[in-house]
Amino acid sequence: MTTKTLEAPDISCGHCIQTIEGAVTKLPGVRFVSGDPDTKLITIEYTTDADLEAVEQAMEEEGYPVKK
Repeated sequence: MTTKTLEAPDISCGHCIQTIEGAVTKLPGVRFVSGDPDTKLITIEYTTDADLEAVEQAMEEEGYPVKK
């Protein structure tokens, strides 16, 4: 399992985190998603079959683009 932390500057509350978790945990290979609205960071645990571009796209579709 691999862990990646992504910064999403538009996160402001727990509802934002729940929205991201709901969208990203559906993706193949994603095992765990958590976030912190104070730091604006999302941590994702995933297997080798996960597509990180799909993770970022899912976050963007929900209104939380990843800072590059």
